[in-house]
Amino acid sequence: MNFEIVFVFAVAIAAVILFATEKLSVDLIALLIMATLLSSRIITPEEGIAGFSNKATVTVAAMFVISAGLFKTGAVQYLGRFTTKIFKKNYWLGLISVMVAVGFFSAFINNTPVVAVFIPILLGVAKEIKASTSKLLMPMSFASMFGGVCTLIGTSTNILVSSIAEQRGEPPFTMFEIAPLGIVMFCVGMLYMVLIGIRIIPDRRAEGDLIESFNLQEYMMEVVILANSSSVGKKIKDAPLVKDIDIAIIEISRGKDLRIVPEPDMVLEIGDVLLVRCDLEKFKKIRSREGIMLKPRFKWHDGDLETESLKLIEAVVAPNSYFINKSLQEMRFRENFGATVLAIRHRGKLMREKLSDIKLKAGDALLLEVKIDRYHQLAGNPSFVIISEVEEEFFRKTRLIPALIITAGVIITATLGIAPIVVSSVIGAILLVLIGCLTMEETYLAIEWRIIFLLAGVLTLEAAMENSGAAPLISSKIISTVGFWGPIALVSAFYLMTFIFTEMMSNNATAALLAPIAISTAHTLGVSPRPFLVAVMFAASASFMTPVGYQTNTLIYGPGQYKFADFLKVGTPLNIIFWIIATILIPYFWSF
Repeated sequence: MNFEIVFVFAVAIAAVILFATEKLSVDLIALLIMATLLSSRIITPEEGIAGFSNKATVTVAAMFVISAGLFKTGAVQYLGRFTTKIFKKNYWLGLISVMVAVGFFSAFINNTPVVAVFIPILLGVAKEIKASTSKLLMPMSFASMFGGVCTLIGTSTNILVSSIAEQRGEPPFTMFEIAPLGIVMFCVGMLYMVLIGIRIIPDRRAEGDLIESFNLQEYMMEVVILANSSSVGKKIKDAPLVKDIDIAIIEISRGKDLRIVPEPDMVLEIGDVLLVRCDLEKFKKIRSREGIMLKPRFKWHDGDLETESLKLIEAVVAPNSYFINKSLQEMRFRENFGATVLAIRHRGKLMREKLSDIKLKAGDALLLEVKIDRYHQLAGNPSFVIISEVEEEFFRKTRLIPALIITAGVIITATLGIAPIVVSSVIGAILLVLIGCLTMEETYLAIEWRIIFLLAGVLTLEAAMENSGAAPLISSKIISTVGFWGPIALVSAFYLMTFIFTEMMSNNATAALLAPIAISTAHTLGVSPRPFLVAVMFAASASFMTPVGYQTNTLIYGPGQYKFADFLKVGTPLNIIFWIIATILIPYFWSF
């Protein structure tokens, strides 16, 4: 084992730890990998930046645009509304219809916006038919993963593995090459969720409005500033009431009609009625304070906080949000968005105190009181997904048929081999802009740049593993450990390793790490790498055991009020079932 191999191993281990701990954003980790390997000279500068022009990176970027173009025509929204109407007739038929619809769309476009569209729709359905929201959101998220493994463009991971195979002299995967196994997985996954999965998902999200959902009843009160209060004439940030007791002022009522979302520099006046959020200990301190009068109220509802100028909403931090690992204070949230955060559902825990210091994570659900004139600024920010209501967006419905034709053209040309997928997807993205499905500004916003930088960075690690000899060394160790059982056992081992790594870190990083090892293993054995690559591809895209292993699970984590253990309980048997199916059927569909 030479220095280069040791160095690459060290970089790979450090990358796994950083991805798993989420201390840094995934794109920054990827760029650190690239910079470290470039400085070591294990890879050339050309190899270091080649990831940005790689077929996988360009194709994924183009598919983001195609997904957004189709989304802007209202296609996903229309099907979402149609399928949810079935719930009124039959719960199980409605659930199956939603899973099929989400799976179908996810086979061809980015599944994150698909799931984002269905979340508020299903929240509304659950409230209307008095069903458990948690029993609807998890099956929907899992269905998006079932659909993603049915086509080459179903997930960015599929495209990445195909690109790595092509770089290593293997033929690229065709559009529907993985469909036979994908359809089997889809059907088995659906049966599991309907017969077993849904029955073991706990009822998590309580019925009621947002204040009840976030259990704010006992954490809110109104206090009146009297003439003898030491806070009169003081800015909020300097007022003794705020500084000494550390309360959060949600809004201020001044006079009969004026209700204000307070700014730190706002001066308090006699007679101001402050709606504050605090716990029991702070309540006792407020009650004993001179110059303060409490206004008792026994029960709060959403309507008590909403006016013509203010509305209450629930927003989720998107999986690739720029605000991940940033606190509300660092973001200057209230100033920048005109909104007050009332509570945060953070990693399965409900937080109502010291919110400004919490480092946000993907999937965190925020209860917000926002100024109506600033609402669209928040709703239009890709870092957040508004899930408390169905967005009445302006859809370009007249472009629906042309958008469907263009998307079908991308798929057909790639399937028939008329043009490589990178060519057809780029042309398709350009055509969607030309016919008016998207503006250029929307095109730039549609591309998830964190994923693009992540792909570019992990492709650098993939090149370093090949250049240094690390990939052949690891493959030889795997062969010596499992190889005596034969190639089928090795395929099974690669599937197991991949889904375990994917539960801890990015699925794209896992694929980039294991795909070259899979190819080296196959070459050492003198067999086709195809079965090994398929195992990596499927396992990296079928991550059910944790809320952070896959982006759609992350998106439903907060809104569904799930615990980490809920995903383990429901997802672990499903992962094992898929592992067994893959072990049996991959060698059947792809010979060695």
